[in-house]
Amino acid sequence: MRPVLLIDFGSTYTKLTAVDLNTPRVIAHVQTKTTADSDLSIGLNAGLEALQQKAGPLCFEARLACSSAAGGLNMVASGLVPGLTAKAAQLAAFGAGAKVIRAYAYHLTREDAEEIAGIGPDILLLTGGTDGGNREVILHNARQVAGIPGSFPVVVAGNRAAREECAQILSQSAHPVFCADNVMPQMNRLVTEPVQRVIRQVFLERIILAKGLSKAQGLLDGILMPTPSAVQEGLTLLAQGSKKRPGIGELMAVDLGGATTDVYSVADGLPTGANTVLRGLTEPRVKRTVEGDIGMRFGARGVLEAAGMPAFLQLTGLDEETVEKVIQGFLLSPEALPQNEAEEKVDFALAALAIRTALTRHAGTLEEVYTPVGPMYQQTGKDLSGVKRLIVTGGALIYAKRLEEILRLALEQKDPLVLTPKEAAWRCDRGYILSAMGLLNSFDQDCALELLLEAFGKEEKDAAG
Repeated sequence: MRPVLLIDFGSTYTKLTAVDLNTPRVIAHVQTKTTADSDLSIGLNAGLEALQQKAGPLCFEARLACSSAAGGLNMVASGLVPGLTAKAAQLAAFGAGAKVIRAYAYHLTREDAEEIAGIGPDILLLTGGTDGGNREVILHNARQVAGIPGSFPVVVAGNRAAREECAQILSQSAHPVFCADNVMPQMNRLVTEPVQRVIRQVFLERIILAKGLSKAQGLLDGILMPTPSAVQEGLTLLAQGSKKRPGIGELMAVDLGGATTDVYSVADGLPTGANTVLRGLTEPRVKRTVEGDIGMRFGARGVLEAAGMPAFLQLTGLDEETVEKVIQGFLLSPEALPQNEAEEKVDFALAALAIRTALTRHAGTLEEVYTPVGPMYQQTGKDLSGVKRLIVTGGALIYAKRLEEILRLALEQKDPLVLTPKEAAWRCDRGYILSAMGLLNSFDQDCALELLLEAFGKEEKDAAG
C-alpha cells in the first residue's frame, strides 16, 4: 500500500481519513473530539489510535490537513461601492475559505474603526476602485485601518495605482501588509484568484499560529488550507475533472452546520433566457457563500427570522408557543439532540428551511423590466435553475431520518424570479470525503478524482422541487 493521511480539524470533531493511493481506496475513516482549547495534538493522537485499531499500523507517505478549528478564518472586508467592489471582496474571501463577518463600503468612519477593533478579525481585506479609478477612498480607509489597535494582517487588493501608497501607510502600523492584484480591475470584471492565493498564504504563515494549530505541526507535513477551501477544491475537481478524466459537470453543495450554512456552486450561471440580460458582476464559476446567521442550533433563531413563523407552523403542525420554546431550548443546549416529537418536528423544519434560505441567497434573481421592444428580464447573480446535482453534508443532514423529504422541501421555490435548482439528484457526503479529496488533489489528483467519482458519480435520490 501507499497510505496517505488526510485530516480535517473541525471546530467540534477532528476527522481522519486514510487512503491507499495504489488501489485507490479509503482504508478507514474515524473522528474524535477536537482539542483546540488545550492542544490539538491530543485529539489528533486519539484519532490516530482509533485509526490504527481499525486498519492496523500504517506508515503514511504524507499527512495533510485542513482546519476550521477555533472559529475558522474570520475576515472583515472593505470596498468602495456595496454592489461592486465590496461584493467582489466578499466573493474573493469566501472563495479562499474565509468567513466574512462584516463588510464596509465607502469611507470607513471612526465608528467603523472602533467596531473593527472590537471584532478583532483574523484578516482585513482592503479593496476599492478599479485600476486607474478612484484612489481617494482606499487611501482614506488605509489610514483608518492603520490606526486600529491590534496586529491582524491586512490584504490590499484594490486600485493598483494606490496599492504601493496603501502598503506604505499600513507599514507604519502594527498590521502586517500583504498585496494582491485588484479584485475588480475593470468595472464588473471580477478577478479573485490572486487575492485568494494571498489569503491562503496568510492563513499558512500566520493564522495557524494564532489558532494554536502549530502545536500539531510536528505530526503533519503541513496544514494546507482552511477546510472550506478543501471542500471547494474537492467539489471543483469532481465537477470539472482532470486532464485525464472528465468530471460529472455542474453541481451545487450545501454544508449545514450548527451556526452557519455554506453553499457552493460550480456552474457558469449565465442567463439562459432569450430575453434575459446580465446586470452587474459576472460571478465566478466556482462560488461559495456563507450564511452566518442560519444554522441548526446557534443559528436557529436566524432561520426562524428568515423563513418566518408561518413556514414553521406549516411544516411542523405545532403552535407558535411550542416552536418558540423548542428553538429557545436548542439555543440554550446547542449540542442536544431532539428528545421528543415536537423537537424532532422543529429540527426537521430547521433543516429544510435553512437549506432553502441558503440556496435562495446564493442563487441569482430576475427582475422584469419594460423596454420599447417589450418586457425583458435583468439577471443579478448566477442562474442555477438548471443545475441537476446537489451534494449535502453536515451532521444534521448525515444523520437525518427524513433526508429525502428535507431536500424535497428545501428545493421548493415559490418565487419564479429566484434562480435556484428546479430539481436535483442528490448525494450525501456521509464520510466527509470532500475535504479529504480536496487535500489529496494537490498530492495525487488522479487518485482524488477516482475516489470522488466512486462516491458521487451516481445519483442516489431525486429531490424534485
